[in-house]
Amino acid sequence: MKLLAAVIYDDEAHFWWNGYVNKQNCRIWSEANPQVYVETPLHPEKLTVWCALWAGGIIGPYFFKNDEGHNVTVNGDRYRAMITTFSIPELNNHDVQELWFQQDSATCHTARATID
Repeated sequence: MKLLAAVIYDDEAHFWWNGYVNKQNCRIWSEANPQVYVETPLHPEKLTVWCALWAGGIIGPYFFKNDEGHNVTVNGDRYRAMITTFSIPELNNHDVQELWFQQDSATCHTARATID
């Protein structure tokens, strides 16, 4: 598919192994309004996943892991590494003449080296 221009929306999401759901990023609709108190560990193990959506389809998912295969959080260096080694090569498989890449204001997105 040949696109003259494309807008790509990307973001990361955390998935906790213990079943915790971040209510800031996830909405669950229900007919009942359960008021349940659930204790969670201070730093539960989680997996961070990146994905991008655009008219040409979905790019990803990309799982943030270190060289040993352990789950890691996203920082500017890891985000830039993902963009250069995963996202850009994926986009190069498509015939796009012009591209706008939309991100939110997460620290890894707004780091000076990332913007540069």
